[in-house]
Amino acid sequence: MFNGLIYNIGKIISIKKKPNSLLIGIQTNLNFKKKDLGSSVSCNGVCLTITIIKKKIIFFYVSKETLNRSNFKFLKIGNSINIEKSLKYGQKISGHFVQGHVDSTATVKKIEFIDKSWRIKFELKEKKLAKLLIEKASISINGVSLTISKVKEPLFEISVIPHTLKLTNLKDLKISSIVNVELDMIGKYILKISK
Repeated sequence: MFNGLIYNIGKIISIKKKPNSLLIGIQTNLNFKKKDLGSSVSCNGVCLTITIIKKKIIFFYVSKETLNRSNFKFLKIGNSINIEKSLKYGQKISGHFVQGHVDSTATVKKIEFIDKSWRIKFELKEKKLAKLLIEKASISINGVSLTISKVKEPLFEISVIPHTLKLTNLKDLKISSIVNVELDMIGKYILKISK
């Protein structure tokens, strides 16, 4: 479990491709020790398990399911990755509960600059999930906890303040960029129960 507050960015320095999976290496300034092997880390909003630690490089196995649902199939050497360690009991939660279970991806359709903030319009890939897009609901974009400001299914908008742009890889977004999306956990369960 995570809260979507990103303070660290890693860099992809290794990608080993297999027919249905990847092994990726991410260079990070975060400290990981041998005892952290098997720990969960949010990488661009995807909950991954540390499999190897080599000094400042952490390695993750990325399954076929994750490749199908996320933007990891488009990763390239040098890409920036938002990194968040899992929550500890009693830790302050200033974002929202993020599971790291990415639902789909979305494509950047428009970016507007308002003072030093960005207003970004996305189109959700999985149209059937558009009913979960609710104004003022929480949403995770590349692991960053944000609030939906406007919805016109399957399009939605978010606003990103300068502080968030400075600390995350959202500042690298361009038209047609593809991001990982995790929709609000509570909304998903309510929708399931109401069927």
